Amino acid sequence: MSALESNENVRLVLDQWANGLADVLGSMTDHRPAVSWRSGSGPVGTAEEETLSWEQPFQNSPEMLIWVAAPRALWEYAGTATLKSAGLDTVDIAEARNTWLEILGQSLGVMARSLGSILGREINCAPGVERAADPQMTGWASVTLELPELRLPPLAVAVSSRMLAMLASPAPNEAERSGAESQAVPPAGVPKTDAAPSRTMDLLLDVDLPVSISFGKRQLALKDVLKLTTGSIVGLNRGVDDQVEVLVNQCLIARGEVVVIEGNYGVRIQEIASRQDRLRSLR
Repeated sequence: MSALESNENVRLVLDQWANGLADVLGSMTDHRPAVSWRSGSGPVGTAEEETLSWEQPFQNSPEMLIWVAAPRALWEYAGTATLKSAGLDTVDIAEARNTWLEILGQSLGVMARSLGSILGREINCAPGVERAADPQMTGWASVTLELPELRLPPLAVAVSSRMLAMLASPAPNEAERSGAESQAVPPAGVPKTDAAPSRTMDLLLDVDLPVSISFGKRQLALKDVLKLTTGSIVGLNRGVDDQVEVLVNQCLIARGEVVVIEGNYGVRIQEIASRQDRLRSLR
């Protein structure tokens, strides 16, 4: 098993990024590709000019780096399809290239949020640069984008050894360290005292958070939205018997079934979302 596949947090970050890349492309081109990744050995292709390589650092952790190498056939298709969906009939190669970098930047923003959730602190993208990764690196992944009638050449993604190490053993954040210190056993001869209640937690308990129920989702092109009238039916991506999702501040918390209580709708909680599910729900 590779260094990427053996690290649960790395798998989670790459899964989240792949899903974010699919969402960005779907929203911009009206065709959401199926995006998947597996361990790889480096970029595909031999001619350097055929591949657009991007090095992305992250703020506060300059040694955390990721590289994305996109074959020309992929970035040219993605950029051209996006611009044509926006109404441009003629697209030159420079416009397609810059549009691909915008798509990539948005997807890497999703990765930064995923990293922050795992490492317990805010992580943001720092300014990136066109630069290829060392082909001798071990942390390579091959990312495939598939459309119903089109299979594009794969992206090559490399993860720095520093990022792999940090995700393998993330340092506890301040809250976790404080909790560990409060539970520490006192030295011999020192009487044990009860920890003082957290005033911060008392303040947080009174914070109001929006709670919403998701019955399903559907992406519509703007032209289809404009056609909606009274009586129009919009199909959702959830079956009649499927559980609904309980969202707190747009983050998945639980799943359950819809019930009626004294004439009002309610949700009976049947399942608490796992940590992985909560991270995947971040956008």
